Amino acid sequence: MRLIGLAVILTVSLILAPLAAEAQQAGKVPRIGYLQGSLAANPQLQAGFLQGLRDLGYVEGRNVVIEYRDTEGQYDRFPALAADLVARKVDVIMVTNTPGALAAKNATETIPIVMISVGDPVGQGFIASLARPGGNVTGLSFSVGPEIFGKQLELLKETVPKIHRVAIVSNPGNPSHSLAIRELNVAARSLGVQLQLLEARGPNEFDSAFAAMAKERVGALLVLTDGMFYLHRTRLADLAARSRLPAAHGTREMVEAGGLMSYGPSLRDLFRRAATYVDKILKGAKPADLPVEQPTKFEFIINLKTAKALGLTIPPSVLGRADEVIQ
Repeated sequence: MRLIGLAVILTVSLILAPLAAEAQQAGKVPRIGYLQGSLAANPQLQAGFLQGLRDLGYVEGRNVVIEYRDTEGQYDRFPALAADLVARKVDVIMVTNTPGALAAKNATETIPIVMISVGDPVGQGFIASLARPGGNVTGLSFSVGPEIFGKQLELLKETVPKIHRVAIVSNPGNPSHSLAIRELNVAARSLGVQLQLLEARGPNEFDSAFAAMAKERVGALLVLTDGMFYLHRTRLADLAARSRLPAAHGTREMVEAGGLMSYGPSLRDLFRRAATYVDKILKGAKPADLPVEQPTKFEFIINLKTAKALGLTIPPSVLGRADEVIQ
């Protein structure tokens, strides 16, 4: 009888064990690692991501936990912060720029990584292709092809028709900028504009770049899209204002900080859409099978307050095409 009773207990235990494990798994609260360059500089982008999660039924602190890691503008901290998220065994890591994506990829080959606003994810080796990323990285690319840089220069020329010499500010540490400069050289020839190429690896090189612009008497500048420039966008806008130079950019946030105009993908839309990737991965999808999306929403923003301070009158043909005008 004792043997029969023991057998019954073992049998019941074997039946209930998987059910208990399944119940425990079902009740598990997913944990998202959120790796960013500077929360203070990008609160509106984080808000977009959180809104995207809410739209999908996730509420931070209720049915999802987010582990924030912030370099506070010190990008050399990315590797250590990425390693910390891996050590904490988060379910997915979301990275908000190229240095963060590189650090996360170097830190883990198993935890899914959702990237946002990486300029050339294939060329930089994050994924095998847009359609089939392979590995553990997927997400949203900021790249839409080099022709967008020519479009930015074209809009700047239309806005300030009398300019003949334009400064291009790039970051040599950004691998996508060499392609942008090649495209800009082609566009400049067709527009009859001369380019002055200037580099800045960090904010300590901004002053020398603007001094060179003054020496060469450029009529305007185009600042290529870059995480470091984005982080220090207010200072760049102030330097352009002091130099009385109309400045074109690739994101609306640069114009909100005081730049004259921008044309490019909406970062806020990309951050909101990133939540759909996190949702799919938490529900069992593999990053290798989730195609990387390119931007679908573009914005042309003009800051009329800046134009007035510069003594510029925006042509009606340009003003009428703006998606938003900042007064």
